[in-house]
Amino acid sequence: MLRRLFFLFPGVEHAQRAVDELVQRGIHTRHIHAIAKGIDLGGLPEATERQKKDIKFRLEWFVWKTNLMLFAVALTALIASPVLGSVIWAAGSLLVVLSTFFAGEQFAVKVPDVHLTEFTDALSHGEVLLMLDVPVKRVAEIEACVQHRYPEAVAGGVSWTIDALNI
Repeated sequence: MLRRLFFLFPGVEHAQRAVDELVQRGIHTRHIHAIAKGIDLGGLPEATERQKKDIKFRLEWFVWKTNLMLFAVALTALIASPVLGSVIWAAGSLLVVLSTFFAGEQFAVKVPDVHLTEFTDALSHGEVLLMLDVPVKRVAEIEACVQHRYPEAVAGGVSWTIDALNI
């Protein structure tokens, strides 16, 4: 799994300079995605439709709701198991309750997350959003590079992405 870094640039020319340097630093253009509203991106690598529609947000929502539903069903089964007198139901539902609780805790607390809705205002004002997909071990390096070399860029956070799904 890769990490997606978000940076807002005031214009296409600023973003293009950053992209050129990032390519020199070994970030392939297929891992760079630009989004802007109402302006021509020029030579910037444009985000796919899936990325523009933030499919990842819908996937997260589905997984989170499924986890909550599974937790609720297992908790109900755990509460009902003494009435039914079934140790197997109690043990199985307790296992599901614990696993969904810990999975939800990992998802909510440990996985970084940013959504495109956080950039709506900036994009409507003509700014360019660059999304960079980098390995976890290069996050600090790339963030430092962009922040030090391009003070006009605003760091927008870190999220996750799965390269194979192109989201």
